[in-house]
Amino acid sequence: MEKIVNGYFTLLKFIIVLCLACMVVLVFGNVVLRYAFNSGITVSEELSRWFFVWLVFLGAIIGMKEHGHLGMDSLVSRLPVAGKKACLVVSQLLMLYATWLFLQGSWAQTIINKDSAAPATGLPLALVYGIGVVFSVSVIPILLYDLYRVLTGKLREDELVMITESEEIAELEDLNREIAHSEEAPHRPSSGPPGSRKNDGVKS
Repeated sequence: MEKIVNGYFTLLKFIIVLCLACMVVLVFGNVVLRYAFNSGITVSEELSRWFFVWLVFLGAIIGMKEHGHLGMDSLVSRLPVAGKKACLVVSQLLMLYATWLFLQGSWAQTIINKDSAAPATGLPLALVYGIGVVFSVSVIPILLYDLYRVLTGKLREDELVMITESEEIAELEDLNREIAHSEEAPHRPSSGPPGSRKNDGVKS
């Protein structure tokens, strides 16, 4: 199961890179064609906008898995363990409810717009609203899994705050954890027997 999950998120990252690359090619190519050849790519603006929408929502899925979304943890971080667990359970339930509503709305819009064509590309507008379905279906299991872990006590205390106030603070905390881990690691014993270094070069 872990391999399937990791493979799925690797696929999402690949799609994000592909969307970003297509955006760059379309936008840059359109600018070059417009100024150099007085022409352009008709579908450039529309496709770039769609790629950007998909890029944002897929990135939000990965951010949810890695707990990389920004938030205010100044209050929660000062609470005792029981308070942190209570806040985490409430926040997970609220996010589950909001994601469920988002899933319902996205599905309804996808069905409504499946026969509606975009003006430039002619592609169905359901492709735009469908990313909301992909996002919701991907995020709900993540929220349920995190909720299960906190209810069963499988989360460490440092994992009870699943947000960070800034990217700089997150990087600093990761660096501090790496330093603490390296300091706690046991020193490698010497390969030779005791006193072998003292006897090196001593003739019998």
